[in-house]
Amino acid sequence: MKDYIEERVLELARYIIETNSTVRGAAKKFRVSKSTVHKDVTERLLEINPALAHEVKTVLDSNKAERHIRGGLATQMKYKGTHEEAAE
Repeated sequence: MKDYIEERVLELARYIIETNSTVRGAAKKFRVSKSTVHKDVTERLLEINPALAHEVKTVLDSNKAERHIRGGLATQMKYKGTHEEAAE
């Protein structure tokens, strides 16, 4: 594996752990695709640092378990904003 890829993988992993970031959030921050982030932290990181890969997996699993709640809150905020504007 090339050095720059290995460095990116480790930076992504540290970022996700430190900020409890989602794959989408990390992709936006590092300006790479979601597919790249996912492959980096699930496959490549496992080869480089299995312990760090386990920590990242814990964060991503937590995010996945909470995503339906975040989606509901986003929808709620969207419609509250729309209804408040219509009432005025």
